[in-house]
Amino acid sequence: MKPKSALVIATATMAGVTAYLLTAAGQADENSAAVYVTKIPAGYRDWKVISVAHEEGKLQSLGIVLGNDIAIKAYREGTLPFPDGAIIAALHYSHVPSDENNKVFGEKQSFVPGAPTNIQFEVKDSKKYAATGGWGFGHFNANGKPADAALLKTCFPCHEPAKASDLIYTHYTP
Repeated sequence: MKPKSALVIATATMAGVTAYLLTAAGQADENSAAVYVTKIPAGYRDWKVISVAHEEGKLQSLGIVLGNDIAIKAYREGTLPFPDGAIIAALHYSHVPSDENNKVFGEKQSFVPGAPTNIQFEVKDSKKYAATGGWGFGHFNANGKPADAALLKTCFPCHEPAKASDLIYTHYTP
């Protein structure tokens, strides 16, 4: 084999190996970052209240929205987009009449949280969750088990219309 031919073959081989490694590395990065949250963040029950919600229709839900210190600071200062590390939790419950309260009111008008239905999380990490606007979404049933991937895939498309508020629907209630 002539030295010139060996150089061409070696160069072509190195180019092929480099292309393969770059492609494999890119695929590993894309597939390794899940767009959903698989673990419930520790200490979320001690976070501060952002807002409360009552959803009617099929949901018939009472919810309380909580934020970690980073999220609360961003809400109070009007910071958009939310900084990395912000986490928002939505605790949802069925709602039931309060017999005790309604006795005082004299009619059925007071409702309180009933059984828990689910907990949802949004975790801001602009690099890890770049494919979903910088937010990782989590949905856990009342027993703390994560929802299946099919349900989680609906989170980002549902939040996309709220781009102007960094994919967040809930407004801060001081």
